[in-house]
Amino acid sequence: MKALATFLVLLNYFTRCHGWICTTAPEHVAAAQVDAGNGMVVMTDKNSNAFFLSDSSWSKLGSVPLKHVTVGYAGVWGVDLNNNVYKFAAGDFFPTRGLELMQVDAGEGQVVGVTSQNSIHCLKASSASSIEEEGVLNWNTITGALMYMSCGPLGCWGVNSGQNIYFTKVSPDNCSISGWRQTDGAAVKVEVGTDGRVFVVNQSGNVYERTGISKAVPQGTGWSQITFCVSIKHVTYDLGRLWLLTNTGVILNCI
Repeated sequence: MKALATFLVLLNYFTRCHGWICTTAPEHVAAAQVDAGNGMVVMTDKNSNAFFLSDSSWSKLGSVPLKHVTVGYAGVWGVDLNNNVYKFAAGDFFPTRGLELMQVDAGEGQVVGVTSQNSIHCLKASSASSIEEEGVLNWNTITGALMYMSCGPLGCWGVNSGQNIYFTKVSPDNCSISGWRQTDGAAVKVEVGTDGRVFVVNQSGNVYERTGISKAVPQGTGWSQITFCVSIKHVTYDLGRLWLLTNTGVILNCI
């Protein structure tokens, strides 16, 4: 306990110096992935259990074992260990048919995702919001190859197996894209907040925010590192809060 208290003091000191004040989120052993969006925070743990943050504790989210969960304007979606895609409705996750995905993002009404072969797919907003349990989803294939993808109000971002970072606009109405544009930098994860802010994590566990983003320049102009005293595995952002997952499975809440 003394070691943990010392760690938190140092953590607050270092992050305060760089514009963010971080505290540990409600404790949960060995978190594996976290996502925030549309005023909600969700996570999975190493045992493939899904949870959502309720006040000051984590509450079980559905009964389906999932390796990845996402929340946004398109609702709550997840992927299991066999890459089957699920949507949360009526108190639990139900399986969808039509495509197997390794990672999904709830986006701006549309749902996007990538397969284990790095192909990119998009489900238009009208289909994402109106599907029923017995329905087969009609995914649109997007040109390119990515291993992770996230969408926000000004566009979508992705990283490929070479850790290159790309930007495009994806229409929520029909999943058409404006064409991929490679940006500078390298990353293994990218997340877009509901207000359009973009954060990445690189292979070394460092966090960067994209600078210069505007409606006129939605791809931004550069990267600004946010220095933390611990290595970060995953980052997500919503409503002015940055949620970080450390390599040891601890979730941090930064404002």
